[in-house]
Amino acid sequence: MNKNYINMKTNIGLKEKDSAAVAELLNKLLADENVLYTKIRNAHWNIEGPDFHAQHIFFEELYGDLAELIDEIAERVRSIGHYAIGTMKGWLEITQLTEMKYGKNDAAGYIKEILNDYESLIISLREDIKKAEKHEDAGTEDFLVGILEKHEKTAWMLRSHLK
Repeated sequence: MNKNYINMKTNIGLKEKDSAAVAELLNKLLADENVLYTKIRNAHWNIEGPDFHAQHIFFEELYGDLAELIDEIAERVRSIGHYAIGTMKGWLEITQLTEMKYGKNDAAGYIKEILNDYESLIISLREDIKKAEKHEDAGTEDFLVGILEKHEKTAWMLRSHLK
C-alpha cells in the first residue's frame, strides 16, 4: 500500500500496526464499493426492457445507499488515523471486483452481475470482521457487521428479482 495513505498520528488505543492493517482492509472495501457503485450507475443509465421504470428506480436506490456507505467507509479510515484512497487508479489496483461482464442491457443480466458482486463482498466482509477483531478494533468490527447486514439484505432483494 502507498505510504502516503498511512502516516497520521492518533492516540485512540490502537497500535500503529493494527490500525494500519485495518485501514488497508477498509481501503480495499472502499475500492470494492466504489467499483460496485459505478456498475450500478451503469445499470441505472442503460437498463432496457418492459420493466425499465421499476428497475431504473431500484438501481437508483441501490447506488444512493452505496454513496452514503462509501462516505462512511472513508470516514472510518480517517477516524482510525489513516487516509482514504480517493482515486479510480488507486481503487482499481486493489479491488476484487471486475468490470461489467454481461453483454445485454436487461434487468436479469444486470441483477445477476450485481448480485454476484454483493455476494463476493459479503464473503470478504466475514473475513474482514475476523481481521478487525484480531487487530483489536471493536469499532471497525462493529462497523463492518453493519455493512454485512445491509449487503445481505440487498443480496436477498436482488435474488428475489430473479425468481
